[in-house]
This record gives sequence, structure tokens and C-alpha cells, in this order.
Amino acid sequence: MKKLKTIITVVLFFSTTLLFSQNWVDAIDAYGREVYMPAEKYKWDWGQATFLNSLVHLYNYKSQTEKAKYLEYIKIAMDATYDVANGKHPNAVASGHGMAFLARITGEEKYRLKAIEIYNDYLKTPRASNGGVSHRVETVELWDDTIYMISMFLLEMYRLTGDEKYIADFAAQVRAHREKLADKKTGLWVHGWDDDNENYDDKCSIVGWPDKVTRKSSEIWGRANGWVTMALADALNTISQKSDYRKPLEKEFKNILKTLPSLQNKETGHWYQLPLFPYDSLNFQESSCTAMFSYAIALGLKMNILNKKTFQPIIENSYKGLRKYSTVSIEGKYFAPSQVCGGTCIGDRNYYYNRKVTEGTGFGIGAFILFGIEYESFNKHQ
Repeated sequence: MKKLKTIITVVLFFSTTLLFSQNWVDAIDAYGREVYMPAEKYKWDWGQATFLNSLVHLYNYKSQTEKAKYLEYIKIAMDATYDVANGKHPNAVASGHGMAFLARITGEEKYRLKAIEIYNDYLKTPRASNGGVSHRVETVELWDDTIYMISMFLLEMYRLTGDEKYIADFAAQVRAHREKLADKKTGLWVHGWDDDNENYDDKCSIVGWPDKVTRKSSEIWGRANGWVTMALADALNTISQKSDYRKPLEKEFKNILKTLPSLQNKETGHWYQLPLFPYDSLNFQESSCTAMFSYAIALGLKMNILNKKTFQPIIENSYKGLRKYSTVSIEGKYFAPSQVCGGTCIGDRNYYYNRKVTEGTGFGIGAFILFGIEYESFNKHQ
């Protein structure tokens, strides 16, 4: 019996070692497609949309022979949700990029028509007094999260059509949200702003979260800023160098990232749930915002927008740290992200500190894959 236990231990050690020696992006990707969200079970929502976007990126990144499995997944997922697909609020708009992507890649008319339908829904969504798209349809509130949810779709519509009206729309939303959410000192954004200052209970946020004077929420949340940095990075990586929208977006991109190097835990490579309070004992290191920030930085380095001396060590730390501290082996075959804050609305400091921490999730898987792709791409060309 002792000999059998020894053999099992050795086998498990070598299988785990082999998995860790492989490309962890591929292991997380396989987990997402095969375990977390098989294509035929795709749900038309924001977390799944982030994972779907990572598969679009994998399609773009992989060799010609490997592209087919990603195209097949996206096609099955979009066909399964075709009848319920809509753009009636930002979290619904998010998955629309899959339709626009398929319209561009396959040329099939049904995907183009659905993408246009989603855009027309989006144009009818409630707006704040400054034109910002409301994150909710029942009340008017600006959230950081909205910027990424609409960016996936608007940028893919631009790739499909070449029409800069989609870039203009994205840039206008960045301006409107920045006006209400950006913190002048750090460059980072608070999580939300309320347009009417009337309490609304969404059964997720803390009722009464807006400040009575500024209407802003009180905290700078890690993943909220992760959404914004990823959206800005994607926009800069998409639009022309000659675009009139480029300089303002690049300025905001640099501004929102400027404080992050000083806030990273250099030992673990992670940022915290509330990044401004790394030494608060109630705070915790959060992997999804770490992957998101790192993705944006990797793209910024790739585009020569960010200072290499300052920012390259940052993504080296986070890549190693995410692999060491925030991935778990599943059945010796897959990786799944861990230390991921679950779905979160708006609240006070204790609200963020007490959010459920989980493994996997569509946005966690997607963020890990997106960062892993860009990190490997960046290093390949060094």
C-alpha cells in the first residue's frame, strides 16, 4: 500500500509539473470552452462576453490551423443565443461583439443584421445628463464597467464597417464617464456616479451609495478600473494613428495607469481589491483586476505608449504571480483562475472587502487569457 501511494504521488507530481510547464493560457482556454461554458450553453451576459472576447483574441493570435475551433465555438454560441440577443443595456450589448465578429469573418448576412439590431437597441438605452450611457435601465447611473461592455461591441462594429462613428461613440462615452468618475489625484476612477441622486435598490448595490453632494461612489475598485484600462488599450490598438480620437484616448490611458506601478505588490505581482489600500488587513489581493491591468500595460508596451523601464517589470511580476498564486489545477488537465472577486455592484469599503472570492468565472477566465496572449506576444518580439 505504501508503494502504491508513492507511485500515485509521483504520477500526480509529474502530471502537475507537466501542466505547469505548458502554456497556461491554453490550459485556461480549454477549461473555459470545455468545462465552464461549452458553446451550446452560452448565456447572453457580460461575464460570458468577456470570455467570448478572449476567444476572438485567440482566433486572431493563433495559427491558421488552430483558428477553426475558436470560430466554431463563437458560431455555436451566437447561434444558440441568436433569438435572445439584444443591446437593451450595457451588459447585453457586451456579447454583441460576437455577432459583429462573425459578420466580418464569415460574411453571413444574418450576423450583420443582428449586429445592426443590437446597435439600434444600444442607441435607445437611457443616458445621463452629460450623454453617458446608463449602466442600469431602471435608473440612470454611470459605472466604470459600462466602458468595457460597450467597447467590445463598438470596436468590433468599427472593424466590421470601417465607420468611425463607432469610435466617436466610444470616445464620447470615455469623456462622459471620465467627467463624473475620474479621481484627479490618482487618475483612477471611482466605481459609479448617480444622475438623479435618488436612492434605487438594485438588490446588489448598497442603497444610498452616492455621496449627497458629488453623487459619486466612495471607492476606487480594482476590477472597475481594469475594465476601463482594457477598453482604452483595445481602442488604441484598433484605431488609426491618424485618428482625431487617438490623442485624447492615449492621454487618458496614460493617466489612469500612472499610479498603478506604486500600488502593485512586488512580491506577488498582484493588485488589491481596493488598490489604494494595500496595507489594510481587511483588503485582499484580487486576480481579475491584476490580469486586466497587466493586459492593458502589455498592450501599451507593445504599442510603445508606455515607458518600458517602468512598466515591463510590472507585467513580469504579475505574469509570474498569477501563475504561482492565482491559478488552480483542475483534474491535472486544466487551469482555472482563483482569487477572483465575484460579480460586484457599488458599495462602501466594507462592501468590497466582503465580496465573495471565487474560482473561474467568465470574466476571470477571459482576463487571464487576454493578458497571457499579450504577455507572450510582447516577449516573443523582444
